[in-house]
Amino acid sequence: MAAAVAERQSQIVLGLDPDPLRLWPEAEDAAAGVLGGAPAARAAAGVLAHCCAVIDAVGDAVVAIKPQVACFERLGAPGWNALGATIAHARAAGLLVLADGKRGDIDVTATAYAQGFLGATPGPDETSIPGLGADALTVNPYMGLDTLRSFAAVGRAHDAGLFVLVRTSNPGAADLEDEPLARGGTVWERVAELVAQLGAEHRAPQSGLSDIGAVLGATRPEHLARARELLPHAIFLLPGVGAQGGRVEDLAPAFAPGRAAGLVTASRSIVRAHEQDGAGSSPADAARAEAERLRAAAWALG
Repeated sequence: MAAAVAERQSQIVLGLDPDPLRLWPEAEDAAAGVLGGAPAARAAAGVLAHCCAVIDAVGDAVVAIKPQVACFERLGAPGWNALGATIAHARAAGLLVLADGKRGDIDVTATAYAQGFLGATPGPDETSIPGLGADALTVNPYMGLDTLRSFAAVGRAHDAGLFVLVRTSNPGAADLEDEPLARGGTVWERVAELVAQLGAEHRAPQSGLSDIGAVLGATRPEHLARARELLPHAIFLLPGVGAQGGRVEDLAPAFAPGRAAGLVTASRSIVRAHEQDGAGSSPADAARAEAERLRAAAWALG
């Protein structure tokens, strides 16, 4: 991760949350071109064309994509195929892939999820079925450290990492994550301790950063300094910039260990930038300008 951030001089992650009803014009044309196909196939063709067009427009300003898996899965098998093709397109553009699946389950199921997104599933006759090959997966810690270890084991076997939900960007995060514990601290701080414990087992020799990162909402930057105390070696994935109200300029504590220690994610604010652009720019031009603005703002904090 650190090498990719340095090479591209960017800490921006492009979130891809495609809505079949709000695609760029060239994507709508691609969907219309699937004549006689099932609705899901037409929608998936449009989603794929849309995602590829966005990647082509902003790829030079970002270091990774973060496809929201649910936005593809709702289209069934064609959507899953579109996700795989989107990942391949991002890889060809030199980008990392952070699969936003927020999975979480008991050890056996966690391993299966991790194989599907990060690695490969063992098959008969000493063969294997390749997974999507993402570089990282977002995971839910609610079921405890043993489940996170199962995800991490697969990730480490395939040189991939995790981003664990710690203190999220949605307003309802306060309902549980900010609840005080009898032992002191809050729920999210306890999760941060578990992430630090798991991450201490594997750190990159050059950057010193762990392969177990933390999702921390950019909408509540007042938590970042405390989170960095608890997680000195974790990469912070910082959603909530733009449409949710977060500001890059408020995220400086995330970058204390170095530029690669914070990844700023933005989706709607980039993809729909043309809707807010009074100059009437094309979707691609407006997205490129917004991605570059975010890149420069984040880089200045490093």
